[in-house]
Amino acid sequence: MDTNKEMLLASSYCGPASYFALLAKSTADTVWIEQMETYPKQSWRNRCTILTPQGKLDLIIPVKKPMGNHTPIHLVSIDNSSLWFLNHWRAITSAYNASPYFLYYRDEIEPFFQGIYTNLLELNLQLTQMLLKTLKINVKLRLTQEFLPPDSTSDLRYRLSPKKTTYFSHFPEYNQVFGDTQPFHPDLSLLDILFNLGPETKSYLLSLK
Repeated sequence: MDTNKEMLLASSYCGPASYFALLAKSTADTVWIEQMETYPKQSWRNRCTILTPQGKLDLIIPVKKPMGNHTPIHLVSIDNSSLWFLNHWRAITSAYNASPYFLYYRDEIEPFFQGIYTNLLELNLQLTQMLLKTLKINVKLRLTQEFLPPDSTSDLRYRLSPKKTTYFSHFPEYNQVFGDTQPFHPDLSLLDILFNLGPETKSYLLSLK
């Protein structure tokens, strides 16, 4: 894979700043989104992290794996019986209702939290594409058709993980909703940046180093 022309990422649910910064900074002709991998646990594929008055909060989508631990990501379904989408939207609203741009972007984001989606990859892809369009980040996303071994510097599927250090080391501080009572928390879900910085979000992502 030519690192100047292509990049490979995992699917992500309301991904962290690092994820969208890679997309914003990409000079690749195509960014591939993995759909043939075996679904891994504890990753950004079904979770995101927001900031609440009590600190960081992980929002996790409950999933069902029809083939057990051998289920490829494109076959992973969402367990909507738990009404996770209502709980997530309630948490997001509670955390960001007082942010400068929550009301501005609310109508674009809320439809993804109505229990419409049953496939995790479909939800992630359409949510990511909506956020990229909102940010005016022009990048072409395509789904892989086969599983590629992790052997390329352009392969970032497993580099971005809640269990690993952040991909970027420099995150300029910005005003977060609860900044008066908490220290700055970097690399949260893009939602945290979007609701706090609004139109300046893309510039912020490009500033990460």
